[in-house]
Amino acid sequence: MPSEIIRFQQDDSSAWEEFMQSANNGTIFHTRKFLSYHPPDRFQDHSLIFFKNGKRIAQLPAVEFEEDGRNMLLSHRGASYGGFVVKDTLPIREAFDLVEALLKYTKANHLHGIDLTPPPQIYLRRPSNYIDFALLQNGFEYRKREISSVIPLDFGRNDILTTFNESSRRAVRRGKKLGVEVRESDDYAAFYKILEKNLRLRHNVTPTHSLRELIILKDMYPHQIKLFGAFYRETMVAGVVMFICNPRVVLAFYISHDEQYQNYRGVNVLFHDIIDWGIAEGYAFLDFGIFTVNEDPNWGLARFKESFGAQGVFRDSLRILF
Repeated sequence: MPSEIIRFQQDDSSAWEEFMQSANNGTIFHTRKFLSYHPPDRFQDHSLIFFKNGKRIAQLPAVEFEEDGRNMLLSHRGASYGGFVVKDTLPIREAFDLVEALLKYTKANHLHGIDLTPPPQIYLRRPSNYIDFALLQNGFEYRKREISSVIPLDFGRNDILTTFNESSRRAVRRGKKLGVEVRESDDYAAFYKILEKNLRLRHNVTPTHSLRELIILKDMYPHQIKLFGAFYRETMVAGVVMFICNPRVVLAFYISHDEQYQNYRGVNVLFHDIIDWGIAEGYAFLDFGIFTVNEDPNWGLARFKESFGAQGVFRDSLRILF
């Protein structure tokens, strides 16, 4: 069993980030830098560090959060992914030890449940379901199993169009013929106007991040957060904000287009060129994000992502209540 579990303190930030860099399953969302952009009063941080014989063996970004009268430990409410961060040499016995130690710690600290959303398997350097298995064997259940669309970038740059369906191939050719060009941009304000309008029209919701928060994140991660814009005569007609989550996976975090320019097929041209960039940079997967909400598929969104050659993988959330 881990010999010690301590709560994260700010003076441990450097050691936390160093462990992250060598972990099997760490992502940008597990870093202290990412989690620190939230205002201090938004969440009550309760991140944990696990030691065995004085050696750091795991980290768990987490917050306390009250839900239905229960004080829960959530990993992590302010990020897409959470869960245990571990090395790729983790043995199964140690996976069970970590879960059992977490349960003991949580109960001792008068918390009434745990909710974890680990990154999908494509984010792992070496595949392993040891932690998932240990969670299930210790009483955790799936709170939900969403589906995330992913594209394995295991083909040549000249073969991109062959992985698209016929309608998407035509859209890319049409957009390029009309003069749509893709380039990296720092004009987050222009993209945000498109995003806000699109989300309001289609779903009557607002973006997860404010424009200010998005710019703060970009400034914090100038090399890991990129805005690609599709331009027609210097007008941004569509954009995608990409998160380089770890050395394996790039995530399309925000995707939006201006309805007035829909006939220019900016999104199709964008993803053709983003896939080309991803292959050139050596990433293994492009994650389109989920097309299910509480396990209910959005069939149109699924077809759109599949038109680029995407298939689905589980994005699981596991929970236990005491």
